[in-house]
Amino acid sequence: MLHALQVLTVLLVAISMALSLAHALELPGKLRLPREAYMAVQPMYYPGFTIGGLVGEFGGMLATLALLVATPSGSPAFWLILAAFFALVAAHAVYWVLTHPVNRFWLRGERIARAGAGFFDFDPIGGGRKAGHPRLNWTALRDRWEYSHVARAALALAALVLIVIAVTDRAGTAAGFAA
Repeated sequence: MLHALQVLTVLLVAISMALSLAHALELPGKLRLPREAYMAVQPMYYPGFTIGGLVGEFGGMLATLALLVATPSGSPAFWLILAAFFALVAAHAVYWVLTHPVNRFWLRGERIARAGAGFFDFDPIGGGRKAGHPRLNWTALRDRWEYSHVARAALALAALVLIVIAVTDRAGTAAGFAA
C-alpha cells in the first residue's frame, strides 16, 4: 500500500511539473508573437491544462500530504517530503497570486463550459481587478503569465526531485521507511 502511495505521489507531482514546464518551455517562442497572435493562441490552453492542473496540482498536494503522514516523523524522507509539500504549496500560491488573475483577464468574453467558467470566475484575492487595470499593457500581462509559469515549473521540479529522492530505496531504508 505504501509503495502504491509513493508511485501515485510521484506520478501526480510529475503531472503538475509537466504542465508548468510545458508553459515555461514555450516562453521563448511566445515572447516573439505579436499581440494578435498571442491573444489568439492563449485560450487554447484552458480546457486541457485546467483538467490536468486540477488532477496534478490538487492530487499531487493531497498525495504528498498523505505520504508525509505515512512517513516516520523526523526521518530524512519525512523532511524531504515536507520540503516537497511546501514547494507544491508555493507553486500553487504563485498560480493564484500571479497566473490566475491574468487567466481571468485573457478569458473575458470567451465561451467556457460551466465548470471551467466557475473556476475562472473564482478570484480569492481580488487579483482579477488588478490584472485588468486599464493602464496595464498586454506585454506586462503576458510577461506576468509567462514568467509565473517559469517560477511554478522550478518549484514543481524541486518538489518532484525531493519526492523521488525521498521514495528511493536508499532514502527510504536510511529512514526506516522501506516499503
